[in-house]
Amino acid sequence: MIKVASVRFKSAGKVYYFDPEELELSTGDHVIVETARGMEYGTITAPLKEVEEKEIVSPLKKILRIADEKDAKQHAENQRKKNRAMQLCQEKVNKHKLNMKLIDVEYTFDNSKIIFYFTADGRVDFRELVKDLAGVFKMRIELRQIGVRDEAKMMGGVGSCGRGLCCHTWLPDFEPVSIKMAKVQNLSLNPTKISGICGRLMCCLKFENDVYYQLKKGMPEVGEHIKTPDGMAVVVETQLLENKIKTRIILEKKNGDNQEKLSTDFYTYKKEEIRRIEKGRKKEREKDEEIDAQLLEEIKEILKD
Repeated sequence: MIKVASVRFKSAGKVYYFDPEELELSTGDHVIVETARGMEYGTITAPLKEVEEKEIVSPLKKILRIADEKDAKQHAENQRKKNRAMQLCQEKVNKHKLNMKLIDVEYTFDNSKIIFYFTADGRVDFRELVKDLAGVFKMRIELRQIGVRDEAKMMGGVGSCGRGLCCHTWLPDFEPVSIKMAKVQNLSLNPTKISGICGRLMCCLKFENDVYYQLKKGMPEVGEHIKTPDGMAVVVETQLLENKIKTRIILEKKNGDNQEKLSTDFYTYKKEEIRRIEKGRKKEREKDEEIDAQLLEEIKEILKD
């Protein structure tokens, strides 16, 4: 086990582990740390803890010191300079007529580098732009292309729920989201209904997916025949969150050309009150198919002999 400190550099950014050495650190303390791109100003997000060695990326970078008043002023000054840097960079982008959209700018704590974040439909040749910016800022310049989800995380906004975007307010990392999650939750598959302001599937589909997946276990499908306390029935609708299964009782079974006769009234049951007949039959069919396959293999071996 290795003792680590959890440090975050942005309000909803990713948490990184650092070596606290002998420093006494508490949640909320500001620290100066050594990173791959130089010294950075970060915040302790949790009490010191011990983690497995496999959870860290070696070698573990060190926390240099607890930030003092001078460090805080330097960080505030870097934040203050951002607007001017964005304005100057936009002027240079317009000058070179580049098809790119500036999103954010970031100074490293020690002012050794300035990073511009942008979005673009394709690759952008910004070599001349970098030369111009280096002449203005007199420091290393980095232009980093990001995706639309990262843009939403940096810019922020209000989601369809009326609250601030999760990615901007608290979500540290993006997780894969699929259309299957929307299907499990019985949501409309209309892209405008299940997409965030970034144009991608909403992150909150992932948050509730595990709960829906557990609730869906044992639930029959619409159209499935089940056994109820009132007899055989056909599933008309399922309500996962309320654990309700809406059905119509089978009054007469299908016979030849005659269709099933169903009750006009609807009957509602809980998952525990019904028995899935077709699920059991499916297992029986799979078992029979497995036995048939084994018999076929045995017959083939006999014929070989």
